[in-house]
Amino acid sequence: MENDNRERLVKILSAAGIASRRGAGDLIKAGRVTVNGETVFEPGFRVAPGDRVEYDGVPVLAEERKVYIMLNKPRGYVCTNADPHADLKAVDLIRLTPPLRLFSAGRLDKDSEGLILFSNDGDYVARLTHPRHEILKVYQVRVRREFKPAELEQMRRGVLECGELLKVHAVSRCGDCTYLITLNEGKNREIRRLTAALGSPTRRLKRLQIGALRLGGLPVGNWRELTPAEIALTLRSGEQP
Repeated sequence: MENDNRERLVKILSAAGIASRRGAGDLIKAGRVTVNGETVFEPGFRVAPGDRVEYDGVPVLAEERKVYIMLNKPRGYVCTNADPHADLKAVDLIRLTPPLRLFSAGRLDKDSEGLILFSNDGDYVARLTHPRHEILKVYQVRVRREFKPAELEQMRRGVLECGELLKVHAVSRCGDCTYLITLNEGKNREIRRLTAALGSPTRRLKRLQIGALRLGGLPVGNWRELTPAEIALTLRSGEQP
């Protein structure tokens, strides 16, 4: 049959690590994908062997090697690839041959440091970042003053800030004005907003763990690829170190 060997455009974008299939559909509808030079708006469009697919003007390779990378992000670097004004992007610390388009699985704000994951596997990134999977993330947080026991309990119960309930999965003291805080969702700047709302702003924030994968002794600014066993660890709920 003539078109049996054609593939859906969303599947090609997902296989190339551009986005999950749902995210690829959104990119197509936004007019960011072309086939043989023509913009395609239909996610169900089928692509024949030899067709030239481009995303934002960059050729898409359907058979890219899947990579899974951990980086110890320094402070001062942003995690998004889309900020045209950012001088320091975390993804630029990763040098692969040949170069691959990588996306961060979640984020750390510019002033934060520690463990961040990058991949060109859109489905993997989507699974790590979707709230329903509740992948635990552990942070070491230094604040301006010690929290009172009642304030720690308030963190666990939740604090209403700008109409949004902020709460931790777990919190424990690990040093002077320093705490281990575990989150199971990724609201924007959640820890910084929460500590500020309780009167003790965050002075330093470092992510130590995603799922059951720990940062360990990886030096600041360095990266390495994950082993298959470590990839599985990132998708486990994890526990506090």
